[in-house]
Amino acid sequence: MILAVLLIVAQIGAQDPRLDRLDPDTRAQVTVVVDSARRVGLPAEPLIQRALEGATKGAPGPRIVTAVRRLSTDLGTARAALGDEASAPELEAGVAALRAGATPQVHGVRRPPLTMALSVLADLVASGVPADSAAAAVLALAPKARDADLVEFRRTVERDIALGAPPAAATSTRVNAGAVDIYSAGSNPGPARPRRP
Repeated sequence: MILAVLLIVAQIGAQDPRLDRLDPDTRAQVTVVVDSARRVGLPAEPLIQRALEGATKGAPGPRIVTAVRRLSTDLGTARAALGDEASAPELEAGVAALRAGATPQVHGVRRPPLTMALSVLADLVASGVPADSAAAAVLALAPKARDADLVEFRRTVERDIALGAPPAAATSTRVNAGAVDIYSAGSNPGPARPRRP
């Protein structure tokens, strides 16, 4: 048993020398999670980065392992919501949206990449917009909006909130008023031009 653990630890160091910063037991457990994620097609780099972040912050080994396991689970949940073809950045944005309290449901509504749509969704929720209102807004805009349109929409909503508008009302008002100029298919794809109410 001890020999098997030592062999795993030796393989870990050979696989990714960055994990040498972890104590042997933590490194072995993190590697098991990373290898399991790889086997099911999840990205390994976010998991490695989470472990290294924990080491940098001086977190105890069990806490690092728990954080890496949780992220692996969340990446799997995001992939289930976004589909098997989701890229690593899309999955990470999906995790951020899930952790913000949203349920990413933009899969199939917008052609990939979905990274910006999910990031805007997470940012809106973090700004106080209820998850269902944020999701409805992104779903309404996502089919025709470009990334620049979504970013401008988020900025406009956040500005309205900063000026005292209730988050859900600010979001709804901007969606209904057409806060961003979304070009229809085949029209001039020039820069995003925000409309002023």
